[in-house]
Amino acid sequence: MAKRKDARVTVILECTGCIRDGVKKVSTGISRYISQKNRHNTPNRLELRKFCPYCYKHTIHGEIKK
Repeated sequence: MAKRKDARVTVILECTGCIRDGVKKVSTGISRYISQKNRHNTPNRLELRKFCPYCYKHTIHGEIKK
């Protein structure tokens, strides 16, 4: 059976602040969140303000490819 294209897809959101700053030497990684979006309502890449434990503040998390 062929898999149909669902409207809801799972996306990974990654901190844009950590990527630009090159992640501080003290931190251990880059903040990532998993979320869902409706492909029909938001065809563009998703960007949400989330808390980054490595930057210690709320930053913009953008959608990345899997």
